[in-house]
Amino acid sequence: MRLNKLFASMLLVGASLSGNGWADTFQPFEVADIQIQGLQRVALGAALLNMPIKVGDTVDQQRLQQAIKSLYASTNFEHIEVSRDGNVLVVTVKERPTISTVTFEGNKDIKDEQLQESLDSSGVKVGESLDRTMLSGIEKGLQDFYYGVGKYGAKVEAQVINLPRNRVELKFNFTEGLAAEIEQINVVGNTVFTDAELIGMLELKDYVAWWDIFGERRYQKQKLQADLETIKTFYHNRGYIRFDVTSTQVAMTPDRKGLYITINVDEGEQYTVNEVNLTGELMGREKVMEAILPIKSGEMYNGADVTFAEEMYSKYLGRFGYAYPEVTTFPEIDDENKQVNLNINIQPGKRVYVRSINFSGNQVTKDEVMRRELRQMEGAWLNSAQVELSKANLNRLGYFETVDTETVQVPGTDDLVDVAFNVKEQPSGSFNAGVGYGTESGLSLQFGVQQSNFLGTGNQAGVNLNTNKYSKNVNLSFTDPYFTKDGVSLGGSIFWNEFDAQEANLERYKNSSYGIAVNSGFPINEYNRIHGGLGYRHNSISEISAYEQALRFYNIYRDPDDPNADLAFDNFEMNIGWSRRTLNRGTFPSSGSSQRFNAKMTIPGSDLQYFKTDFNTDFYFPLNRNHSFVLLTKARLGYGNGYGKFHDNDQILPFWENYYSGGSSSLRGFKSNSVGPRSFYLYRGGEPCSPDPSGDGCSLPGDPNRIDVSEGRSIGGNAIATATIEMIVPTPFLDEAYTNSVRTSFFVDAGNVWDTEFDYDSYRFLPAEQFAKLEDYSDPSRIRASAGMSVQWLSPMGPMVFSLAWPIKEYEDDDTEIFSFNIGQTF
Repeated sequence: MRLNKLFASMLLVGASLSGNGWADTFQPFEVADIQIQGLQRVALGAALLNMPIKVGDTVDQQRLQQAIKSLYASTNFEHIEVSRDGNVLVVTVKERPTISTVTFEGNKDIKDEQLQESLDSSGVKVGESLDRTMLSGIEKGLQDFYYGVGKYGAKVEAQVINLPRNRVELKFNFTEGLAAEIEQINVVGNTVFTDAELIGMLELKDYVAWWDIFGERRYQKQKLQADLETIKTFYHNRGYIRFDVTSTQVAMTPDRKGLYITINVDEGEQYTVNEVNLTGELMGREKVMEAILPIKSGEMYNGADVTFAEEMYSKYLGRFGYAYPEVTTFPEIDDENKQVNLNINIQPGKRVYVRSINFSGNQVTKDEVMRRELRQMEGAWLNSAQVELSKANLNRLGYFETVDTETVQVPGTDDLVDVAFNVKEQPSGSFNAGVGYGTESGLSLQFGVQQSNFLGTGNQAGVNLNTNKYSKNVNLSFTDPYFTKDGVSLGGSIFWNEFDAQEANLERYKNSSYGIAVNSGFPINEYNRIHGGLGYRHNSISEISAYEQALRFYNIYRDPDDPNADLAFDNFEMNIGWSRRTLNRGTFPSSGSSQRFNAKMTIPGSDLQYFKTDFNTDFYFPLNRNHSFVLLTKARLGYGNGYGKFHDNDQILPFWENYYSGGSSSLRGFKSNSVGPRSFYLYRGGEPCSPDPSGDGCSLPGDPNRIDVSEGRSIGGNAIATATIEMIVPTPFLDEAYTNSVRTSFFVDAGNVWDTEFDYDSYRFLPAEQFAKLEDYSDPSRIRASAGMSVQWLSPMGPMVFSLAWPIKEYEDDDTEIFSFNIGQTF
């Protein structure tokens, strides 16, 4: 480009001089003064600085040519003429126009921002002068870009529109045309692996199935280069160390609408590893490094194993403060014996220490909340494992959408670094409003204020005022997760609740309760924690439907002197639990696992004596490096029962403490709380009855063969087992920037709820078909299952969940709902 400018300058010099009659008659003279005419934007002083001629100099034709070249080289002028007025040198210039605006039209495949970045790198941007000689090169560069994505019919035209005051509008018009599709991909020279095997691993495709709505046969030069590396890696990982792609040809069809791609390869032969030698500075750790070496003599050569070994040694050295080690493998290839000697040279470099640890991006969360999660300490040597553990701890808090780390070398030193943690905060539940809708359950509303990162302190505080058609709840809670510097937590809550089971798709009863509780947690190590607590709870039960399962409980605890009175209980509860978390993130994890066990029981001497246990486990298995595809498995097991005696009767689990399933938080595709046993009523002669203790049937007088059974609603049970297999996939049409706040998945849910303690055998006096239906409620093989998809995302109002599910294993008495949508539901 510079040569073109100089050549153009020489032509212009000749034209300028000959235009003034100087080419043949010019005579040298001493310059008495220099005048530059035509300046607008360029200052006179700046123009004179680019003149190699000064007042008093004697000029000849050669020096004038040099002066004009120098002025052109300043890039300020597009036309220069030189003349003489006596001994005054007169330079008349036309400045390059200033770019006022840059516009693009017709571009669809390339965004305006990308185009402007390309122009900026060429110095073409608003406020700069326009060099018209560069436009053709820019046009060609943009056109070549389109060729690189298979659009060989693309055209780019730069249009300059003159504006007042020596300004221009620079307009680029694009005619993109259609992308040429790949007609055929051929691999030549392969004998070990078939064409289908090699072409199948390529990102470029010459065939796309009709059902693959995201597939395309469009050619892209960058993808071809990546595909060639894929093939090379494939062979190297299988022992073909001499494999090479000898050439590639991309040929266009005559109509310029299709492409033929030919890849020529030289496979070579397979090589085995003869020996592996560790060289360099091993710091006395030879035995450890040899023990962890993943490559053994006699094995087939594998390029991936070599790369893994280099990365492993780099990470290993990073644990001891060697932040910038150089681990390089030098292969010695024996072509005669088809063997490779691998010489892994290790140069640890200098041990690096951490001067300071800094945080950025945390607008709400205080530094001290983040700092207490760190395992890398200031003043200690840099430990890569501790830095990664610190990053994982910050991710598990659930306060941040992303956490990135960077080590920055301190200027002027070679053994000091600063560690920088950059976070992007996400809503942590400061406002929690809930709106739910199901095809069967209808509309429900909730409201609450819950903050898991209260005022950025890391404390959990909440004032929840939740109300919907079946529940009213007030809960004041506070937890300090670092009550002590060792991570011992302390918290408490005060609550009041009114619950109408009939409005929650359950059999009718009302439960009014209030109480207080305190709890504390103790860390065992980085991943394991135990917790426990004590509490008091008062329950008032009223308006109980006279179904058979409730009567079993009601007949034990009712007041014989006032059988219609409400039931009231005062219970003191204790709980203990264990949790283990190795998840990589607190919200939307993509690797690791989580296990939680909780046990609750009332203290002996309480009005009711019972216990409940619950175990939950989640496993996330990433299927690719960037964790865009993840397999999730979940399971839940729960069991509860009574213990001890009350008036010579065995204590049982209160029916309001039953387990429930169904709905968006468990078995999707089934109506909320609908899975499991249902209530049933016995009638004779229109009057309700219950089994006679003698086993002779209904206790009411009349014909025992005229007993009617009426089936009611779901009542839950004392045992639950559910499982989920879920495939997490990239959300279609969504920018990668939102991958940490939106999640799409396809799932299969299965499970059931049972009542293992209710004595269904005492109802064998019922007609056989009616008793068989009751007996199903205790059948452990009676499993429900559903399949569907779910989309979850974070919003300022809290988590949102949309589910679309279909039952794939159901029973005639099940209530199903196809879709549900909830705001404020915990994931």
